[in-house]
Amino acid sequence: MSRFRHLPLHAVTLLLGAFVAVPLLYAVIGGFKDTTQLSTNPFGLPSPWVPGNYTEVLASGAFWRQLGNSVAVASVTTVLTVGVAALAAFVLARFAFRGRELVFMLFAAGLMFPFAVAILPLFVLLRTFGLLDNPLGVILAQAAFGLPMTLVILRGFFRAIPHEIEEAATIDGCSPLGFLWRILLPMARPALATVSVLAIVGSWNNFMLPLVVFNDSEWWTIPLGVQQFQGQYSTDTARILAYVVLAMVPALAFYALAERHLISGLTAGAMKG
Repeated sequence: MSRFRHLPLHAVTLLLGAFVAVPLLYAVIGGFKDTTQLSTNPFGLPSPWVPGNYTEVLASGAFWRQLGNSVAVASVTTVLTVGVAALAAFVLARFAFRGRELVFMLFAAGLMFPFAVAILPLFVLLRTFGLLDNPLGVILAQAAFGLPMTLVILRGFFRAIPHEIEEAATIDGCSPLGFLWRILLPMARPALATVSVLAIVGSWNNFMLPLVVFNDSEWWTIPLGVQQFQGQYSTDTARILAYVVLAMVPALAFYALAERHLISGLTAGAMKG
């Protein structure tokens, strides 16, 4: 009986995995077909295989430009979000002052603020500061909306560091910023990896904000490129599938490499909590 104890859990896991894997597999194989094959043989293997759908996308300068824009925006957003959140979390975790919990609650309240509600005033604000058609318009807004979650995670890790370590560092002549840079951040490496992965993936998948900020196609990111490509080749479903698959590859590859850090950081935070 012990062998079958976890059978329902395994069955549910396989079912959920199939819900994710089957559409991805369909998209990958569908990209090697033409539209006629997708209509007559949607679930079979291509006959013949049509690699031209993928090679044409890879040969497109627009695709690589959008890929570079997404990488640049996601990288700067992550550095800004994690850097600012680390400083704020350090103050809210290691310094006792009146109103500290109130300030933290104000940051945490940002988790309940839906992005869609702020899109109109955000557009007006960015237009006022001349940040439309400017990558900073996307980067600063993404960093602001990513700050609450990042701060909440980092504060929990920073508070879990024993005060004895900080006292010993102070006795050795270490300043507060020196303690943060030399001791606290290296010890919180799992948490930093976790929030970095979340920030990168969130920026990479963001569609609404770049759609509002960027009118010039030179600044379009991958999600906007997918929408534009779908509108341009609306009747060529196979080519659209090829474009979507290639657009997903960088994010899937990054997540596969960072999954271990993400899971270890979240589980460590749960145990510390």
